[in-house]
Amino acid sequence: MPAASLDTARWTASEVVLLDIARDSWSDSDFQNLIVGFPAETKQDADSLLAHVEDLTRRDVKAVYLKQLQGHLWKTGFTEGDLKTPLFTDVVPTLTAWKTSGRTLAIFSSGSVQAQLQFFSYVEDGPTTKDVKPLFSAHYDTVKAGPKLEKASYEKICREMGVDVKKITFLTDNVKEAEAATAAGVYAVVVDRPGNAPLSEESKGTYPMITSLTDLPAFS
Repeated sequence: MPAASLDTARWTASEVVLLDIARDSWSDSDFQNLIVGFPAETKQDADSLLAHVEDLTRRDVKAVYLKQLQGHLWKTGFTEGDLKTPLFTDVVPTLTAWKTSGRTLAIFSSGSVQAQLQFFSYVEDGPTTKDVKPLFSAHYDTVKAGPKLEKASYEKICREMGVDVKKITFLTDNVKEAEAATAAGVYAVVVDRPGNAPLSEESKGTYPMITSLTDLPAFS
């Protein structure tokens, strides 16, 4: 859905925010409480902390303490105007049409719920931003629902939303997430966007694949 993954789309700008905050507030108890969950060897100084964050991001490690920090940074960056959320041009109009037609929309991301709320509150809209949170009826992260690569997480979401798994369509750019959702009985569609990891021929043959939200015929 986003122009880049919700988990990584904002980290380049967030790292700048993090470095500024770390250098300016390293000794502050509030900042130290924010990074208390990080490994001790990464908390020697601001540069060590940022290097660790960059390493986790590059390896796509979904560390809980990183997600908590991410949520805080996004809140700071978005509210101060340093960050805006870029989405592909088809996203907001298509989601709006789905919502208007009576469909229920929900987000499941390894980005924290706090980060999701910030992310969708400041969607780029020309020179300004637009709040698209009202499009979504529910938000889930790996703390609330469980790991994205486990079928139990999708089963839990369906139970909590009170919807039969066979009536859910799950959109993802991660084939392993599609595997987990499919194992739970959820209809999974792989979204192949520019910048995503290349899909194997096997994956293309296994799951429905789209390049735009408007490619979903059943939703048009």
